[in-house]
Amino acid sequence: MDEGVQAYIGALDPARRSLFGRLHALVLATHPEAEVSLAYNMPVYRVGSRRLSLGAWKHGVSVYGFRKDNDGGFVARHPDLASGRGTIRIGFHDAAGISDDELMGLVGGALER
Repeated sequence: MDEGVQAYIGALDPARRSLFGRLHALVLATHPEAEVSLAYNMPVYRVGSRRLSLGAWKHGVSVYGFRKDNDGGFVARHPDLASGRGTIRIGFHDAAGISDDELMGLVGGALER
């Protein structure tokens, strides 16, 4: 993994690191071939021409670049988490009620070719 990504994760406070780490692990579980680096000061996962970014913020973690046409039905089940075009904002409280399978559908679908 890119040193910048390691530094990004290492600088997160425990609550953000836990949620970010969960999503990071799910991205890599669904796409172990993904290249991970920093772009716009946040981790970006690349598979071919597809990109997905994760950003840890005050509210929790935002997912940038998901695909509405291949999100595993995530937005239909959690419309209140959609925030603008191609952005999902997952708060700490929200994450507790979202299964890993749902998150895998969201992040995995974003990087499918």
